[in-house]
Amino acid sequence: MDLFSQSLLYLAIFYVYDFFGTFPLNLPPGKRGWPIIGESLEYIGAAKGSRPKKFIADRTAKYSPEVCQTSLLGENLAVFCGASGNKFLFSGQNSYITTWWPSSMKKVLAFPETLEKLNRDDSKKMRSFLQEFLKPEALQHYIPIMDSMARDHLDTEWAPREEVEVFPLAKNYTFALACRLFMNIKDLQIVSKFAKPFARIAPGLISVPISLPGTPFSKAVRGGKQIREELLAIIRQRNKELLEGKDDEARDFLSRLLLEVSDKIVGLLFASHDMTSTSITVVVNFLAQFPDVYQRVYEEQMEIAKSKGPDELLNWDDIQKMKYSWNVACDSMRLCPPAQGSFREAITDFTFAGYTIPKGWKTFWTVYSTHKNPKYFSDPERFDPSRFEGDGRAPFTYVPFGGGPRMCPGKEYARLELLVFIHNLVTRFKIEKAIPDEKIIYNPSLVPANGLLIRLQTHN
Repeated sequence: MDLFSQSLLYLAIFYVYDFFGTFPLNLPPGKRGWPIIGESLEYIGAAKGSRPKKFIADRTAKYSPEVCQTSLLGENLAVFCGASGNKFLFSGQNSYITTWWPSSMKKVLAFPETLEKLNRDDSKKMRSFLQEFLKPEALQHYIPIMDSMARDHLDTEWAPREEVEVFPLAKNYTFALACRLFMNIKDLQIVSKFAKPFARIAPGLISVPISLPGTPFSKAVRGGKQIREELLAIIRQRNKELLEGKDDEARDFLSRLLLEVSDKIVGLLFASHDMTSTSITVVVNFLAQFPDVYQRVYEEQMEIAKSKGPDELLNWDDIQKMKYSWNVACDSMRLCPPAQGSFREAITDFTFAGYTIPKGWKTFWTVYSTHKNPKYFSDPERFDPSRFEGDGRAPFTYVPFGGGPRMCPGKEYARLELLVFIHNLVTRFKIEKAIPDEKIIYNPSLVPANGLLIRLQTHN
């Protein structure tokens, strides 16, 4: 064999070795698809369709119910499935895995000057602060504000109409509430101006990161840039007021953190714009679809309402009485979770279910490996709030907010927001789906095909 042929052979061996992994390692079963793009196009197609669990279900059925490999967004990826996989990842934060976001997401949501600072230490510090800021003792002071804003929203946007599209209205409400609580912005015109570019972000987050004009990714990047510009303008004004001593009572989230956590604020607002509005939408969907469930929620909420004065707002004790309403919300989010899962990165080689996950590989856990698995939930496609009575659920099977040390710090915020909204909705209106078989798609979060059109009728 001449030198040229030998060189070609070595290059071919090196390519195969690099692409398919280190031969001695027992990698998870699966395939990585095409070089560079991997299986990204298949994943995006499934995630944006009406059956987002199909991509994962097909692979777990073919390769392994515990863990399998693929390649997404230019990364080698291990997909963990089932309660054991969830437990393993949730308990491994900073031991063998750490936080990881695809570069496309960071380019859309983060300030360019903070990209290099998004390391695990920075994430840990920010998470510690969020947990303190969003803990129940702090959030209970926001319940009257949530209640007041829910009343105003239903008065102005729902009551004048016989039919409403729930999804866009829920987005308006949850985003306005987040602006009020996180940034102390009360002017709805400013909120509306701030919200418009957020609508361009979600469709581009899981798109192929091609910055050509008109692509979802390009639109998302432009939307993210516009949001940051608006946010910076508000920050500069707040900072000026603080320096001049004109805002002695500035204790809101934005004034306290300023530029240090500006990119995290974008993330919080995005979650409020998409995730919590999605949760409200799916709860309203099932309340409108199941009259018997609605009736039980109505009776529970009316008992609370009758114990209040005419203008008395909800408080922490009222929320604790909404047990059945929360069961309804839980099974709604089990069937239609607001998020599909989350990524991590291996910071060392580790083993799970007999397979080795190499350092540098990315991992992904998904709600669909447990939420609709008959192993964990009998008759999983059936809506049944009674599933959540007592403590009968197996650990790490119901994970709309993740779990372990990395459980979403906004879980309690979302619970309060959902229950306050449910209380005001059912005590004001009877509801009915105008399109009984309205389809649900994901883009990447849940989107009702017609905005979830419902008919309203006030109580006699």
